[in-house]
Amino acid sequence: MFENLNQYKVVLASQSPRRRELLAGLGVAFEVMVLPDVDESYPDDLPVIEIAEYIAKKKADAYQLEPEELLITADTIVVSGQEVLGKPRDREDACRMLRLLSGRTHQVITGVSLCTTHRQRSFSVTTDVTFKQLTEEEITYYVNHCQPYDKAGAYGIQEWIGYIGCTGLNGSYFNVMGLPVQRIYQELSVF
Repeated sequence: MFENLNQYKVVLASQSPRRRELLAGLGVAFEVMVLPDVDESYPDDLPVIEIAEYIAKKKADAYQLEPEELLITADTIVVSGQEVLGKPRDREDACRMLRLLSGRTHQVITGVSLCTTHRQRSFSVTTDVTFKQLTEEEITYYVNHCQPYDKAGAYGIQEWIGYIGCTGLNGSYFNVMGLPVQRIYQELSVF
């Protein structure tokens, strides 16, 4: 599997343990390399659907690749209406985000960039997620116990809030976890 990748040293540029676990599940041998303080800003007039892919490309552009390296970068955002929810600033912001998602359907968009010194392939995957009406007690319990400050939209679908709150999902579950592995498999197979 992935004989076409034998010429590369695959590098995952992510601090996320979930992304590491998901990429490892594909059977891809890789190393992790993360640059500190990569700018994740984006133009205010950028369409919401393009933000995650834009940031993934921006992350990739921050790296100086060796000729034998294949870099994978990703960025995940949560969109409720037209509001982009990144990582919460603090406890209050996490609770605010969960209240906003409560009883509604939102989109999780993950942008991915695969690049070498000669080639770059970027794409994004969108999944619709529906939450039940969450009680204030459920929101408080989750934020206090799971401290989801490193997660876009202030939640991890694979955590307690996903167990009790997610009533519907249209698209890739793994995309909601932060890495659309099915699409990455497809892209790496022909890279």
